[in-house]
Amino acid sequence: MPATTASPSQRLLGLLRLMRPRQWIKNGFVLAPLVFTGSFTNPHAVGQALLAMLLFCVASSATYIVNDLRDIEQDRKHPRKSLSRPLAAGLVSVRQALLLLVVLYALLLAAWPFAPQVLQVIAAYLALNLAYSYYLKHQPVLDIFTIAIGFVLRVWGGAQALQVPISAWMFVTTLCLALYLAALKRRQELLHTGTEARAVLQKYSVSLVERYAEIAATGALVFYSMFVMSVRPQLVVSIPLVLFGLFRYWYVVEKLDGGESPTDALLSDLPLLLTVLAWVLVCLWALAGLKG
Repeated sequence: MPATTASPSQRLLGLLRLMRPRQWIKNGFVLAPLVFTGSFTNPHAVGQALLAMLLFCVASSATYIVNDLRDIEQDRKHPRKSLSRPLAAGLVSVRQALLLLVVLYALLLAAWPFAPQVLQVIAAYLALNLAYSYYLKHQPVLDIFTIAIGFVLRVWGGAQALQVPISAWMFVTTLCLALYLAALKRRQELLHTGTEARAVLQKYSVSLVERYAEIAATGALVFYSMFVMSVRPQLVVSIPLVLFGLFRYWYVVEKLDGGESPTDALLSDLPLLLTVLAWVLVCLWALAGLKG
C-alpha cells in the first residue's frame, strides 16, 4: 500500500510502529546501575535513571528509523519485514520517516541541559548505530559485537545518570549476555530466512554462532557469579535464576523457535518473563538496604 493512500490512522500507527516501542524494553539495561548500587531507594536517583532510560528510548527509535531507511528496498523483498516494517509496507513515506527522525533528534538536543553526561553516551550510541547501519552490519563478528556494545552503552548511560563509575563486572557481564542474545538472533535468522535476509549471514553457519552463544552464556554466568560472590554476596540467591534464565532462553530458541527478536521471545514466554521478574524482585529485596 503506497503511503499516499494510507488513511491518517494507518499512517499514525505506522509512525508508532516505525519507532518500535516493543523494543524499548531493551533500555531496561539503563537501570542496572540504579539497582546494583542500591540507589533505587533515592527518589532523585530514580528520576535521573528514568530520564536516562527515556532518552535512550528516543535514541533507539531514531536508530531504528535510520536502519529502516537504509534497508527499505531489502525489506520489501523479505517475507516478514515487507509486512511488519512500515516503510517497506508503504504505511509511512520516506519523507514522513525523515520528519519523525528530525523530531526525535530535536528532542535529544532539547534534553541536553538536563542530562549532558547521558547525552554524551547517547551520542556515542547514535554514532555506533550509524556505523552499524551503513558498514558494521556487513562485517562478520563485528556485527555481533556492535549489537552487544550498544547494551554496554546503555549501562554506561545509566551510570552517568547517577554519576557513579561503571563496574568492570557489570561491563563484562553485560557484554557477554548481549553477545549471547545477538549470536542466537543470528542463528534464528539463518534457520528462518537463510543467507538472503542479511548479507553477513553468508559468512556464518549455525554451528559457528551456536558456539559463540555457548561461550558468551558461559562468560555471562561466570562473571555474574564472580561479581556476586566478591562484591554483592547478598545476591547469591539470584544466581540460580540467572542460570535458569539462560537455559530457558535457549529452550525458547531451540524448541519454541523464538529468539530472532529477543524482546518477542521474552514477552511471549511466560516462564522466561516470570524468571526475569523474579530476578529483578530478588535483587531489589536483597539490595534494599545498600548505600550506593
